[in-house]
Amino acid sequence: MKAIKDPVHGYIQVEPELLPLVDSPEIQRLRYVRQLGFSFLVYPGAHHTRFEHSLGAMHLASLMSKQIELAKEDHLLVTTAALLHDIGHGPFSHAIEGIASESLGRSHTDVRDLITKSSLNDELERIDVDPVEVCLMIEGTHPLASIIHGDLDVDRMDYLLRDAHYTGVPYGTVDSGRLIRATRLSNGEIVLDESGVQAAESLLIARTLMRPAVYYHHVSRIAEKIFSTAVYEQSRIDPTGIMEKMIRMDDAACMQALLCSEYSDVRHLAEDLYYRRLFKRSLYLGKEEVSASLRLANDSNERERELAGRIAEQAGVMPREVLVDIPAFPRDMSIKVQVQDRDNLLPLEEVSPLVTTLNETRRTQWRVGVYAPEPVINEVRMAARELLHIRPLTRQNRLI
Repeated sequence: MKAIKDPVHGYIQVEPELLPLVDSPEIQRLRYVRQLGFSFLVYPGAHHTRFEHSLGAMHLASLMSKQIELAKEDHLLVTTAALLHDIGHGPFSHAIEGIASESLGRSHTDVRDLITKSSLNDELERIDVDPVEVCLMIEGTHPLASIIHGDLDVDRMDYLLRDAHYTGVPYGTVDSGRLIRATRLSNGEIVLDESGVQAAESLLIARTLMRPAVYYHHVSRIAEKIFSTAVYEQSRIDPTGIMEKMIRMDDAACMQALLCSEYSDVRHLAEDLYYRRLFKRSLYLGKEEVSASLRLANDSNERERELAGRIAEQAGVMPREVLVDIPAFPRDMSIKVQVQDRDNLLPLEEVSPLVTTLNETRRTQWRVGVYAPEPVINEVRMAARELLHIRPLTRQNRLI
């Protein structure tokens, strides 16, 4: 068994059967895909990768499968799926997932082609792991998928701990050991012993506090929008399968392709990003300031582009000088994990009043952003306020 030194978990043991998978091109590529996309522009230490996160998720999945006493074949399935769960990510992780989904009709969890049409398929069959079951685990439809694809899964445990470690943000503290020790298997379902409720609450608190501080930090969002706009423009002008190629690149290869683009607008955007000449916030709006229809437009790249074009026209600036960012409106955390007390199985939200409070907190954290280069911020702001029918700011809004 091979031991790998990890700054978060100490030594990670890689089972002999999994070593060829670790050395596969699909996993090795993840060494060059940053876990947090462009967060290194905010937190210089955030250069950790999907590769080390995949090892961490595999490690925690192994611990959990032993805790719930899975059979040997299920243990190997779970740890394998945890190792492979991120191979579908494109460059800079989630940065172009939206436009890739729009163009190709699939997300980073759709890995069937990557697994069944590559050498991974033969490696999995060699160790008696069904490739289709691995895909079902990653897609979240396998009976054991909640171990890596649930509300209290090993994926979240690892990335919260790892992201907090590398950014230096002190909000990602999760007692993964306690959570795993409190996990049980009951009638084929993952349940949590009541002794793990506080550890589960700490994970949900960490998720909530890390959202504005790291995952939705406005500088990271601006950088991602610049990057995704450059990729979109490149694919729009050169539609001959370029998106399929770019989604399989790593960070450096994709950035180099944009910097060397034959199209000047794409090159300018890539250069601004490379040298950290970022757009600024013209407007940054909470849910109380925008219409319900705008909240419903979340995660629609086409809607964002349409609004950006109208704002640019109204402001009298170049179309490429306005970016609109409408993140997905936070869904309620309705935890499917059941809590087992002495007599009953209860949903976590019935045991913990914190869940309702955290859901409301997540909604108040949501922001719509309108971004522009500094010289035209005021023109873009006035045009955006008029076109988006922005409600007047309250004293509380001004303080945020």
